[in-house]
Amino acid sequence: MATETIKVTVDTVAFAVEQGALEVLLIKRKLEPFKSLWALPGGALEETDETLDQAAARELLEETNVGGVYLEQLYTFGDKGRDPRGRIVTAAYLALLRQEGLELKAGSKARGVAWWKVNELPELAFDHASIISYARQRVKYKLEYSPAAFMLLPEKFTLRDLQSVYEAVLGKAVDNRNFRKKFLNTGVLQELNETSQEGSFRPARLYTFSLEEFEKLPDKPVFMF
Repeated sequence: MATETIKVTVDTVAFAVEQGALEVLLIKRKLEPFKSLWALPGGALEETDETLDQAAARELLEETNVGGVYLEQLYTFGDKGRDPRGRIVTAAYLALLRQEGLELKAGSKARGVAWWKVNELPELAFDHASIISYARQRVKYKLEYSPAAFMLLPEKFTLRDLQSVYEAVLGKAVDNRNFRKKFLNTGVLQELNETSQEGSFRPARLYTFSLEEFEKLPDKPVFMF
């Protein structure tokens, strides 16, 4: 009985929140299979001694020009039939980013690179729609017990900015008063003597997140909304 060769690839789900919407970074494929379809940035390991972490960082940089960001291994996807080229297992990674300051540039294997609203995705290559859905669910869980939301925010932000991140990831509105009360009671937000003008509304107070105060908490808060 012939032994089936299993190949390993990496893919990265890079999320950002822009104007209240959760967005994911995609590339437009230049090569078959799925030529001209949008897909997650990723590819095969190039060297025998290259680690999965190294490959994910390299592919993200080569295909989108995004580098130097924190990548967390998400899950391994290996169902038969997920890739028409044969049995290919992919290690998916998660990145939480801010779009400001990023200069996107498509690599040699891509026809384009762009942010897409998660709720308005085009037809995607491979099983990437399922991978994105899994990644979003993971981020929802992370918002409950970790400082993940602050990776999607600038250093200085308003309470409305913070609430917008939660609403974008959760895909629903949250109660304004309850949300603010929960966060302010934890002590992890440091109020600044600065304000931000939000449209026609009155100036809003700016805050920063204190990881030091978060780590001091004897019981980590559970931000469920």
